Amino acid sequence: MLILVAAALVMSLAFPIREYLAQRAAIAAAEERAATLDAQVGNLQEQADRWDDDDFVEQQARERLHYVMPGETGLVLLSPEDMEEARKPQIAAPVEPDVAWFDTLWGSVQEADSR
Repeated sequence: MLILVAAALVMSLAFPIREYLAQRAAIAAAEERAATLDAQVGNLQEQADRWDDDDFVEQQARERLHYVMPGETGLVLLSPEDMEEARKPQIAAPVEPDVAWFDTLWGSVQEADSR
């Protein structure tokens, strides 16, 4: 009789213990994700704070957009590969489609109908 009662207790506690362990694992994963997101928020806030500084904005405009102050002379250096690319003619002949547009449309309708 004692063995039957012990088995019933083990069986009745198995599911709640398994659920408890699964919930603890889910909570740990959620806390880890929250910590990662907090770090990302801190990084983005730091970037936003940098953009509030006028000197940083000026530096970025000079580097990224090649802006110069009035009275300055802008200079852009090109690599040999850039020079070769600039010297190539940009002639593009119109490409004739292999299939008429209405055949392409009809094929698209048939493909959508088959799904």
